[in-house]
Amino acid sequence: MGTRSRARSRADGLLRGAAAGAAGTAALHIVTCLDMAARGRAASRTPEETVEKLSAATHVPVPGAGETRAHRVAALGALSGLVVGVGVGAALGAVRATGPVRTALAAGLGAMAGGNGPMAALGVTDLRTWSRADWLSDAVPHAAYGAVTAGVLHGLRRGQSA
Repeated sequence: MGTRSRARSRADGLLRGAAAGAAGTAALHIVTCLDMAARGRAASRTPEETVEKLSAATHVPVPGAGETRAHRVAALGALSGLVVGVGVGAALGAVRATGPVRTALAAGLGAMAGGNGPMAALGVTDLRTWSRADWLSDAVPHAAYGAVTAGVLHGLRRGQSA
């Protein structure tokens, strides 16, 4: 395979992975919202808290004041999750992970690390203090993300031309 063909194959893998990651992210949000509805719990504020801490740590302010700034922080928090979900999928598409089970595990664990890692590093949360319910409410949506991402990615690969 020539250099141009390898580059095209890598780009195709990235795009397929990004699409699979987007589908997985939708599944994660669906499972999370179902959990919120079933238990009557509020949405987590940790994405917004992470944006605030990251803004302070990098000395890059979120512009605006009052409600306008609060809405921007909320939007940036939500976008960070979308970026992680699509990014993990794209990375998996680029490396051509083998087997749907391995891909699902890599996707779910990668998304958990990509989402929870910055929160823990910035002191927004301490994973060591999480209860069993906390871990379940985080792991189950990420397992759905992994399963859907892997299913879509492998389905798209089966459908690609040789």
